[in-house]
Amino acid sequence: MVITKEIAQKNLEQWVAASSATASGQSYRIGSRQLERSDANAIIKMINFWQNQLAKFDEEVARNLPAGRVFRVIPRDL
Repeated sequence: MVITKEIAQKNLEQWVAASSATASGQSYRIGSRQLERSDANAIIKMINFWQNQLAKFDEEVARNLPAGRVFRVIPRDL
């Protein structure tokens, strides 16, 4: 599977949303059942991963920009 910038951005947004959901409560109990949300450290790792993926796309774009032309001039006395 090829990761595009759009996919990376979407995943980053989802992990940031997961971080917000986790911040409101790590676990809760309904009757005899208990639900535990994802580990906050795992969420932080995934946010960092997707931020790095987006940074790679930005670096690639910056590398592919045309550089300014450099001319060498030799003065001559004609």
